[in-house]
Amino acid sequence: MNGHSISKATLGRLPQYLQYLKRLPQNDCGTISATAIAKGLSLGEVQVRKDLAAVSGAGKPRIGYVTGELIRILESHLGHEKITSAILVGAGKLGCALLDYDGFEEYGVKIVAAFDCNEKLVNTAKFNTEIMPMDMLNSFCSENNIKLGIITVGERSAQQVCNQMISSGITAIWNFAPCGLKVPDGVLLKQENLALSLAYLNNQLCK
Repeated sequence: MNGHSISKATLGRLPQYLQYLKRLPQNDCGTISATAIAKGLSLGEVQVRKDLAAVSGAGKPRIGYVTGELIRILESHLGHEKITSAILVGAGKLGCALLDYDGFEEYGVKIVAAFDCNEKLVNTAKFNTEIMPMDMLNSFCSENNIKLGIITVGERSAQQVCNQMISSGITAIWNFAPCGLKVPDGVLLKQENLALSLAYLNNQLCK
C-alpha cells in the first residue's frame, strides 16, 4: 500500500502516531494496541484503528502492533526513506524560523536553499542554509530537481513568487502568505494562515 491510497486526513495524523510511538520508553513492551495509542493521544479509538489499518492493516487480536515494525511503516509513509529537497522564498523572521527548525527531515523534507530579494540578505547564510538572489531560483530548481517550495513572503509578492516557482518546475507549494494563491491543475497547494488560526483560538476562548 502506498501513500497515494491514504486520505489526506489520515496522512495528517500519522506524524502524531509516529511521535507518540518514538517517545515510549525503550524498555516498554514490544507491542502496542490501537486502544493504547488512542488513549495516549486522546483520540477516538475507531479513528485510530482506521488510520493504522490504512497503512499497515489490522493489528493482531490481543496483541496489537509490533511497535518497532509500526514505527518503520509510519516512517515509510511519511517519506523517511527518501528525503525531498525543498527551497524557501522569503528569508525574513518567519522564513528564518522555518530554516532554524530541525524537525522537517524527520518527515522526509530538507530545506536546501533560501531565496530573497533583499540585497542585505543575499549571499549570506542563515542556520547553515545559503540565501540566494531571486534570479537564481529557476536555475537552482532545474539543476537540483526541486519540486517543493515554501513561500514566506508578504501578501503583495506571494502570487509572483508562486508563479516563478511553478515556472521553475515546482509542483508542490506550502504557502504562509496571508492570501489565496492561484495555481494550475497538477500543482499541490497547502495554505497556512497563522493569523486565522490564532483568531480561531481567540474566538473559542471568548465563548
